[in-house]
Amino acid sequence: MNWLTLYARSRQVPVSAALVALVALTVWFLNEGSAAGPSAGPVAVLVLTGNVAAATVGLAGQDVALDRTAAIRWAFRRALHVLLIGAFAGGALLAVQAAGPELLPTALVVRDSAGLAGLAALGVALGGTTYAWILPTGWLALTFFVPPLPGLAGEIGGWMVLSPATTVSGAIPWAMLATGTLLYAVLGPKR
Repeated sequence: MNWLTLYARSRQVPVSAALVALVALTVWFLNEGSAAGPSAGPVAVLVLTGNVAAATVGLAGQDVALDRTAAIRWAFRRALHVLLIGAFAGGALLAVQAAGPELLPTALVVRDSAGLAGLAALGVALGGTTYAWILPTGWLALTFFVPPLPGLAGEIGGWMVLSPATTVSGAIPWAMLATGTLLYAVLGPKR
């Protein structure tokens, strides 16, 4: 077996991929033959968050101490894993949209999946895989349930649903992706 197969198995990639595919198929089935309504955007952001949260389970191996003592360089593999989580989560939603109504513009799907993947990586670096889902899910809850704040704070807090045309809401997710990926790649998962 090559290292990629072993890595995928140890990181529960097949289970995560099956969950993402199941969510995508469910969203496609529920939206088949219908036009995108006003709730399409929030549903799409919820799907992206669920996809990223499902994939966070694989951001650490079965034994974190063993990962830290391995004779291979983990930083590149960790960074690539985070980027692939964002790409797979966004790609699943884009595939659903290609077969049915557009829930979110492609630019928003790409931006949101990147920011959510960065938040998940940051969550793994700070709290381990057990609590990694809290940052993306918590930010989603903040966006949906807290009244929007005015000005810059509102753009930072609501980047998931705001247009990427504003400088702040366009830059925040990419900064989260860079920060989360870098911290996770260097520090690895928290024990």
